Amino acid sequence: MLDSDLSLLIEAARAAGEIGRKHFTSGHRVWEKDDGQGPVTEADLEVDAMLRERLTSARPGYGWMSEESEDDPERLGRARVFVVDPIDGTRAFTEGSKTWAHSLAVVECGRPVAAVVYLPMLGKLYSAEDGKGARFNDHPIAASPRQAFDGADILAAHPTFNARHWKGGAPTVKRHFRSSLAYRLSLVGEGRFDGMLTLRDSWEWDIAAGALIAAESGARVSDRHGAQIRFNTVERCAQGIVCATPGVHGEILARLAH
Repeated sequence: MLDSDLSLLIEAARAAGEIGRKHFTSGHRVWEKDDGQGPVTEADLEVDAMLRERLTSARPGYGWMSEESEDDPERLGRARVFVVDPIDGTRAFTEGSKTWAHSLAVVECGRPVAAVVYLPMLGKLYSAEDGKGARFNDHPIAASPRQAFDGADILAAHPTFNARHWKGGAPTVKRHFRSSLAYRLSLVGEGRFDGMLTLRDSWEWDIAAGALIAAESGARVSDRHGAQIRFNTVERCAQGIVCATPGVHGEILARLAH
């Protein structure tokens, strides 16, 4: 057995990357989900099956939550739970963009305690452990020092900055976009962007790993109302996510029209 949950997640993420890379370069079948949740590919399903077998075999006492697995309420009674998105950014994957990621976290009593976000086509691996900081390709990372929201570099979808969401109109920021929420959170942790946000309800598997990476880098993470996000919930969903440097985070919450 591997010594730590983080070591286990890193090795599993790299194995997932081999599967994802194979399908990305050689072609893959794509379906639209019945519930309107977007596309799923055979790569998503193969990665999901591999991760579930590998991770739960190594930690049989842990629960399991994944975008591509049927939910098992038994996870609610487990102290530790794997929260996994086999491929975060599936639409980017199907369109040929390399910015998709494998997002893997261990959640303990509602909080992420180990996390990996891996982008195999870009050779980027972000990781974090509770109380031990965050790393990018095994080098320590820290969030941006920026304190002012106006003029900040923010990762968000275009509708997020519709004036109706903001007191006094939309803020003046430099907006950027990446398909994967896990990658957006990790980029804030790396200090390449000052913040990211989505006002839409967010699935836990999209944000659990990235939330720990960003928080361990010194960024602040909350839902769109400023509340701490709990994981391994019945709903498996958070009320949006706001992640930014401390000063920028406070300004975002103050200016949002809740």
